[in-house]
Amino acid sequence: MQNMNTTGWRSMLAGSQMLFVAFGALVLMPLITGMNPNVALFTAGIGTLIFQFVTHRQLPVFLASSFAFIAPILYSNQTWGVPATLGGLVAAGMVYLLLSLLVHLRGPGFIHRLLPPVVVGPVIMVIGLGLAATAVNMATGKSGDGSVQLIDYSTALIISMASLATTLAVAVYAKGVFRLVPIMAGVAVGYSLSWILGVVDFTVVDDANWLATPGFMFPEFHLAAILFMIPVAIAPAIEHIGDVLAIGSVTGKDYIRKPGLQRTLLGDGLATSTAAFLGGPPNTTYSEVTGAVMLTRNFNPAVMIWAALFAICLAFIEKFGAVLLSMPVPVMGGILCLLFGSIAVVGMNTLIRNQVDLTQARNLCIVSVTLVFGIGGMAIGHQEFTLQGVSLCGVVAILLNLLLPAATPITMTPSED
Repeated sequence: MQNMNTTGWRSMLAGSQMLFVAFGALVLMPLITGMNPNVALFTAGIGTLIFQFVTHRQLPVFLASSFAFIAPILYSNQTWGVPATLGGLVAAGMVYLLLSLLVHLRGPGFIHRLLPPVVVGPVIMVIGLGLAATAVNMATGKSGDGSVQLIDYSTALIISMASLATTLAVAVYAKGVFRLVPIMAGVAVGYSLSWILGVVDFTVVDDANWLATPGFMFPEFHLAAILFMIPVAIAPAIEHIGDVLAIGSVTGKDYIRKPGLQRTLLGDGLATSTAAFLGGPPNTTYSEVTGAVMLTRNFNPAVMIWAALFAICLAFIEKFGAVLLSMPVPVMGGILCLLFGSIAVVGMNTLIRNQVDLTQARNLCIVSVTLVFGIGGMAIGHQEFTLQGVSLCGVVAILLNLLLPAATPITMTPSED
């Protein structure tokens, strides 16, 4: 009995550590997109519990805010409003359910045939590179779209570069568990410096209660927002598969076979749709937590259940969310200069790791058109419905991959002088 109690306390402590590892990225996404961080904490906890239930508590996985949706959410919020965006995110979660059904019927190899690295790589690169201007705007004290100067340029640059430098230093030089929390370290230094320089407004913190129900918001369903958001789910779905493979390599288990990729996709999709129904950001499996599992060698899924419960409890502390909402934009802007770039690098690494041959004409065409459409801002459609950004890139990349025949490598002939 005493041994069981000891194991329980260890699981609780390990769960709090896992939430600590995931925390920085978890709350950063809602702060960028204007969502409520307390709701994000609540939906991350609920989403993780749903995932653990669907997968029969077999994977040591924690689900939280997905960065792949940042750019589409920002655009959708400006175009159709937040409730309609949430409706689109509910539909995006349903894409996971459809993929889960397809995997169940045709096997996991079907996903790789429909979405090979030559499709996924450039789409992920667009997600990161498409946000570069937003990161720079915020780092220089402007709003994300650059329309308003919120903080003096020179002051903002000091704060953002301090946040960025701290994040870089911790990511490269820190040891042990501290190496897994570079975002939190950058936020702590940037926030502290902002307070010293007098650019933090604590009015919202003073007005907030200690305990309160998170500010839930419910979706509205608009066809244009739904059709815009559905293709966005492609990239995080592939990322999900990569994370499942990664955690399997850490624990030495084949989670693609048991509990099965169809169950993990189903759990992630239900978590994302549930989060959107409550006004939270879409969920994804967290690579930071996978790194923590590898470091601590704690493979017990019960740890993630404790992390989820801690996140739910923390969501009801209103002053905590108010502190996060008072964070000046340069703090996040500095960190985003690294974060959005690293998303693009993940896409690039997808091409390199899978040895995609860009001397083949079809591969070159798929990657080139996808990147230019995404970064250049190509839009196809009319006033009521427009396909652009990551959504357009996902559709175009898939269609090109299906339609273009395999080609011979490009050969370079020497010029005749």
